[in-house]
Amino acid sequence: MRTGYYTHPDCRLHEMGADHPESPQRLAAIDDRLMASGLDWVLLRPSVPLADESAMELAHSAALIAGLREAGSIEAGYAWIDPDTAMNPQTWQAIRRAAGAAIAATDAVLDGSLDNAFCAIRPPGHHAMRAQAMGFCFVNNVAVAACHALDKRGLERVAIVDFDVHHGNGTEDIFSGDARVLMTSFFQHPFYPYSGTEQPAANMLNVPLPAYSNGARVREVVQQQWLPRLRAFAPQMIFISAGFDAHREDDLGQMGLVEADYAWITRALRELAAEVCEGRIVSCLEGGYNLSALGRSVAAHVRVLAGLDD
Repeated sequence: MRTGYYTHPDCRLHEMGADHPESPQRLAAIDDRLMASGLDWVLLRPSVPLADESAMELAHSAALIAGLREAGSIEAGYAWIDPDTAMNPQTWQAIRRAAGAAIAATDAVLDGSLDNAFCAIRPPGHHAMRAQAMGFCFVNNVAVAACHALDKRGLERVAIVDFDVHHGNGTEDIFSGDARVLMTSFFQHPFYPYSGTEQPAANMLNVPLPAYSNGARVREVVQQQWLPRLRAFAPQMIFISAGFDAHREDDLGQMGLVEADYAWITRALRELAAEVCEGRIVSCLEGGYNLSALGRSVAAHVRVLAGLDD
């Protein structure tokens, strides 16, 4: 498999304080694990452009994008968006680079130069709503990429699969009721952002799970609920909001997944993609805050994307 690995030093410039869990060290932990496992030698590393504002406005209001640009123009310190989410003077650059990676990966997979791709990017995105940043997220990278595939590249149907421990409320806000998009997710509930269960639209397959749900329960959800809906929808491309904070070692959630579960989910999606959409997958990093568990889980995910699990 020709698997692209999209990352950029700019994504490490964004930080929200020394004790914040969404830290630049997350990307360092991923790179270290990929190097230790030898995966860095088999991944292709294309260049990562900056997204322009019009590209981000495919998924977001112009007012949000302009507001983020303005908030990010500070010379020092932090501009706080909410109690957990802040911009420093480099955050706007990191936002544009993260969205640019997701768009570039989408183009490369659609053009056939890659079979699939993983974007090791931050800030994450799946809590970013059409007109509101929140929950460590500013711009919804997966949503921007999906809108690019639909509105600029002419696809008619895409799927977004979200396996973060938190509900992807931003992605749901952007695509709720859009028949071109099927979103499937599981998430711990009740848990931040306390959404996903209030009369979701028909194109939203939200599966709330209680704390301490383990891999067996999640695999059951994927096999019995996700895959039949995805197969029937027959997307022309699959986007993954790849959060690894449902790992049993991650203190920001209380679920019980391990690396083998992420590999199993990825394999199921890879096989489905081969069946319905020529293998087209673009996966973007969301959560995952225990650095060791994050690195190991991403390596398991990428190994399967690259077809090295046989």
